Amino acid sequence: MPLISIIVPCYNQAKYLDECLQSVLDQTYTDWECIIVNDGSPDNTEEVAKKWVEKDSRYKYLHKKNGGLSSARNAGIETAKGEWILPLDADDKIGNQYLELAEKEFEKGYTVIYCEAEFFGNETGKWELPEFSLENLAKRNIIFCASFFKKIDWEKANGYDISMVYGLEDYEFWISILKDKNTQSVKKIDKTCFYYRIKDNSMITNLKNDKSRMMLDYLSIKHSDFFVSKLGNFLKLLEDIDYHSKKYTELKQSKRYKHLDQLLKYFGK
Repeated sequence: MPLISIIVPCYNQAKYLDECLQSVLDQTYTDWECIIVNDGSPDNTEEVAKKWVEKDSRYKYLHKKNGGLSSARNAGIETAKGEWILPLDADDKIGNQYLELAEKEFEKGYTVIYCEAEFFGNETGKWELPEFSLENLAKRNIIFCASFFKKIDWEKANGYDISMVYGLEDYEFWISILKDKNTQSVKKIDKTCFYYRIKDNSMITNLKNDKSRMMLDYLSIKHSDFFVSKLGNFLKLLEDIDYHSKKYTELKQSKRYKHLDQLLKYFGK
């Protein structure tokens, strides 16, 4: 059985850490290590983490100076002994069969393995994400953080980019390890095994702020080759926008589509 390394960075999330680590302990697949990375957290992360280290020797504890999520994940992965890595944020949790189901796919040549997901906390329900393709990945991030990848691919990508201090570090990392692959390099397990906690300050609720726009600008420059190859250059994009704007105007002027604005508003377009 291959060893799976689960990396749990924690900064000011100690109150959720027990629930997260319990979901690791509940796994039906038992050959794992779980590295808890205290990213210079001012709360009682160390106290909670050491309780789990004493409970089960598969838990490891690492303390470092605060450097952000990418830096914390990199520190944990650096010490990981497993061939396959699973990042897991301290306020989230995984279903008890996630490791078992993923391990069955390890020898099939995939670069990334993930699953169906649900929200919990302030919001509940299925996390609807488009099917994976490189074209869809170029439009937005469609793979959540708690997905399996090989440590060797992390090394080739030089780890998570520590410049991504305001979010989207997962998006950048997936592009780095997948942009030279094909659609068959990604496997989505047909079972809900990841649970993403929605809080008032969840990363997913802050994707439109100025800092995230800075990250998108950085991302667009760093991986311009990928975005151009999948979406076209800026002239092509302007042509597409112009074409669809004209079509929209034509539809608005058509009696058949006189309620188009209301329909678009209803469907969130």
